[in-house]
Amino acid sequence: MGKLDAKKQLKMEALLDSAFELFTAKGTSKTSISEISQQAGVAKGTFYLYFKDKYDIINKLIAHKSSKIFKNATEDMEKSGMVELSDKIIFLADNIINQLNKNKLLLRFIAKNLSWGVFKNALTENVLESDINFLEVYNKMISDCGNNISEPETMLFMIIELVSSTCYSVILYDEPVPLEKYKPHLYSAIRSIIDIHVIKE
Repeated sequence: MGKLDAKKQLKMEALLDSAFELFTAKGTSKTSISEISQQAGVAKGTFYLYFKDKYDIINKLIAHKSSKIFKNATEDMEKSGMVELSDKIIFLADNIINQLNKNKLLLRFIAKNLSWGVFKNALTENVLESDINFLEVYNKMISDCGNNISEPETMLFMIIELVSSTCYSVILYDEPVPLEKYKPHLYSAIRSIIDIHVIKE
């Protein structure tokens, strides 16, 4: 990466960090582009070199934050030496849930602004050079495990929807049960989703 590219990455990262701080403190509707730029230490015009508008930075922020979470989980999974696809996916889910449990601000922000379209972009769009393409990791994981999966994107969608829709209340409010009591039920359901997508020979 050249010096100019490195400076661009730093400015973009500063804008993303400032936006996250302001969005989580004040809310997205009460945060202006001027405030984000000022807190990042850049001119307002610089904001528009990286983002079209406030909605664009929200989407890119979700993509960037999600990528960081997936990157941490993927690195830990690769060290684990797991072989089975279902074990790997449950390991990733558990790792991600634990990260969000430790960072409830991030959980609230992602959950409030997330849709499948945005999340799909977050899986594949690298906002910063350090971000990962999770869909590539997921497809490689399926290939490495030697599993023949029917409609892998649908399977991923079902797992993500199940985890995200149920864990929000469990993590934030212990409803219907505390997280550790809920996890075995969730992981059993994930195994069932994977089982119905594995093509039996």
